Amino acid sequence: MSTSQSRRHFLYGSAALGGSLLLKACGSSPTTSSSPASESPASPSPSGAASGFKAAIVLPGIITDKAWNQAGYSGLNEIKSKLGAETAYVEKVGQADQAEALSDFARRGFNLVYAHGGQFDAAIKQVAPQFPKTFFIGVNGAATGPNIASLRIDNLQASYLCGIIGATLSKAKKMAYIAGQEFQATQEELRGFELGAKSVDPKIQVSHTFTGDWNDAAKAKEAVNALLSAGADVIYQWLDNASPTALQTIADKGAFAFGNTSDQLDVAPKAVLTSAVKRIDLAIAKLADLASKNELKGQVYSLGLEEPDILYLGKFNSVVPQTLQDKTKITAEAIVAKKITFDTCTEAGKETRCVKGAA
Repeated sequence: MSTSQSRRHFLYGSAALGGSLLLKACGSSPTTSSSPASESPASPSPSGAASGFKAAIVLPGIITDKAWNQAGYSGLNEIKSKLGAETAYVEKVGQADQAEALSDFARRGFNLVYAHGGQFDAAIKQVAPQFPKTFFIGVNGAATGPNIASLRIDNLQASYLCGIIGATLSKAKKMAYIAGQEFQATQEELRGFELGAKSVDPKIQVSHTFTGDWNDAAKAKEAVNALLSAGADVIYQWLDNASPTALQTIADKGAFAFGNTSDQLDVAPKAVLTSAVKRIDLAIAKLADLASKNELKGQVYSLGLEEPDILYLGKFNSVVPQTLQDKTKITAEAIVAKKITFDTCTEAGKETRCVKGAA
């Protein structure tokens, strides 16, 4: 149903962004790209193209990181392909420049603007009221409002499965979680990993650390080495451009790891047991389709294992026994069937999620 897309990319720098981002975004100029659908009289026009639908994404990292940011950029391409929309992006946007980057796209008349990461929530809340004609979506966020939605993958469900695998194969009975920043999505992923591990061995230890930077490979390597030195022999990582370095460091020390966002078995085949594959690109396109039909609402959209094309485990390492793979599959099916649920609870005085039921 989609019209053919132009292969050309029109690169330009925004005047509004130029002043602040040019000097700050990782030492280089942020790139925005707009690629409207080509007009083809022989092909029916998608609804997005017919209405002049425009979608953009603001990324904290680079579009070639083979992880979080590349997945977001792929989502933008899905929107362009499926809806025939005009699309644009800006990459390497630091915390101080988030509000201006979001505002720039809104000023230029974009209907839909994605902020790719939970760390954008404050900026979204600041900007959205100023641009009521633009709908803002925080990916992995928690913000909502009249023109604000949040899109989440239920990270806890996938990490619960990984926790089962890791705890079964850990010899040290010490595992660890590492991510770039601490916010709701990473907290829930950590929680799922812990719950899955303790369903296998209640005494297993799960430590965690947040590097403060999704892309700094040196910080990632240092943090991973610290976790390994503390005795962890299985590490669940969620990093962006720093992910390959983290995985290779784990492999070099003979420990096990989990890939994240994309199937990363090939990145470190000796270490990666499986990956929590999050097709955030398809999830992004799913919400854009709603927006193009004026059906998007100011709420949290959470997608889990019930969407098997969006959230699933990747290829298994040969060291994962078939019996364990089967157990993981049965557990996933029980989660989808709601025989296993993760309900809100209070633990140690804090609100979290607890597991109920069994496979």
